[in-house]
Amino acid sequence: MHEENKAAANGCGKIRSGAQNGAALLALMEKTGYSMVQQNGQRKFGGPPPGWEGPPPPRGCEVFVGKIPRDMYEDELVPVFERAGKIYELRLMMEFSGKFIGVCVSLDNCRLFIGAIPKDKKKEEILNEMKKVTEGVVDVIVYPNANDKTKNRGFAFVEYESHRAAAMARRRLIPGTFQPWGHTIQVDWADPEKVVDEETMQRVKVLYVRNLMISTTEDKIKAEFNKFKPGVVERVKKLRDYAFVHFFHREDAVAAMSVMNGKCIDGASIEVTLAKPVNKEGSWKQHFNGQISPSSENLLGFPNKEDGTQKSLAKPASLSVRLNGQHSPGPPEVERSTYPIFPGIKLTPISMYSLKLSHFSSAVMHLDYFCHKNSWAPPEYCLYSTTSQDGKILLVYKVLISSIADDSQTYFMPEKLCTTVEDAKELAAQFTLLHL
Repeated sequence: MHEENKAAANGCGKIRSGAQNGAALLALMEKTGYSMVQQNGQRKFGGPPPGWEGPPPPRGCEVFVGKIPRDMYEDELVPVFERAGKIYELRLMMEFSGKFIGVCVSLDNCRLFIGAIPKDKKKEEILNEMKKVTEGVVDVIVYPNANDKTKNRGFAFVEYESHRAAAMARRRLIPGTFQPWGHTIQVDWADPEKVVDEETMQRVKVLYVRNLMISTTEDKIKAEFNKFKPGVVERVKKLRDYAFVHFFHREDAVAAMSVMNGKCIDGASIEVTLAKPVNKEGSWKQHFNGQISPSSENLLGFPNKEDGTQKSLAKPASLSVRLNGQHSPGPPEVERSTYPIFPGIKLTPISMYSLKLSHFSSAVMHLDYFCHKNSWAPPEYCLYSTTSQDGKILLVYKVLISSIADDSQTYFMPEKLCTTVEDAKELAAQFTLLHL
């Protein structure tokens, strides 16, 4: 047995009292032939197992198991997990606690979001800086500023060779421990890329074009994409510095993507990919990765978890803002404390779209955020009014949602009226989120 394996097993005595525990791990390794190495706050069992030939299992073969009791180790865990199949690798973190475990498919995310980067830094500078302090860096994705292409947008995505490398890098880059260029950076997992099945992608005839100049018009984009083959572009929809180019035929879209990717339009080098269709069914709940609180599910009318029946939409008095003089907490629960701004404190400009769902307390903001993340047009609110029997002006909003990628438009309007504009808009946004 390798000395490092013995050290890993014997070292557990510092965490688990008793020589019996160390002996149990040694017995497990001798029985299975797996190695065990402890480093960086986690202990790795296997990876690869004895006799393994070929590459590691592909992405999607890993599950995350949380809330494991502190006194449970590999000698007890391995037999349980082996019931599901042969284990390639088990990584045990040393700080887990709890009585009940939770199991979900691991996202196997290999990409980190790095925020608050100086806007004058180029891709090569950011790449070299990340390589200095983290291991396994494969690439850095940096997007030019919409108004000034010589600058970045203040953030970047760092791609790592494996999920483990990304996790170790995230721990290494915790704010306060590493300050590149004298700046305190923001570090978090990047949102996983949307996965669309191959059959659906084979039907896509819309191109997603990014890194355009703000001043570039839809007519100019259409003319540029028609150059390689006149008349193939059906229409173009542009939002800020990106656009969707619709073609009459898929083969022309694929050919144009190959020809136009990297080309310059009005001095900007564009990136061209196939647009990914958005599955609206259930996408509101899926997008926020289970962060919807029980109170917000009741509020928005999601199906009852026990019997599958649909709850009715809450009355205006249940909204997260004050409605008709009443107030109740809204989705999700947000800490509303205030903190003083001390003299000399450093404030960093950021985009609201780089924040997490937990930073938003209103459905109006949720809907705006949701549309942006799906590359849809911003929601459009149309206000209508009527008069009640006692002479009050009552208001309701109709919301238009436009999915540019598949050229669909849908209207949503709640069946309840409100006495204030703010309440009517919040109710309309909640109703829209429910039905997306």
